[in-house]
Amino acid sequence: MSRLTSLQSPFLLGFDGLERALERVARSGDGYPPYNIERLPAADGQPERLRITLAVAGFRPEQIEVSISDNELVIRGRPPAERPDRDFLHRGIAARQFARAFLLADGMEVLGAELATGLLVVDLVRPEPNRSVRRIAIASRDETCRIAEKE
Repeated sequence: MSRLTSLQSPFLLGFDGLERALERVARSGDGYPPYNIERLPAADGQPERLRITLAVAGFRPEQIEVSISDNELVIRGRPPAERPDRDFLHRGIAARQFARAFLLADGMEVLGAELATGLLVVDLVRPEPNRSVRRIAIASRDETCRIAEKE
């Protein structure tokens, strides 16, 4: 007996890629850099937004890359090479490279990114979709209908 996952229901058509995406997100377990995701309410005629804030202390804008590919927002940081003249007695501030990926729903748009006081802020929006109902014509392939049409 085969077991169906929740996304393999016969009523969910075309969602097979979503299950693979969820597995990919579940595997990304590194906690660096820490981040917040918050929902910003609609204001001034603008739709509701999402804001991702990453703690990237010590990184300059040119050391961070924000890109989108195949509905995936990827944020990468590459610190400069270590200076050999520095001798740390204690090192508690992480300065390692990172890659943090966020899977975006269809239609999500990145409004922009800003780095200030060690925090990288990325704002996203999903424009409201146009809701429409479309009637689908039913074609008949029945032989009795063809006979009726000829008469």
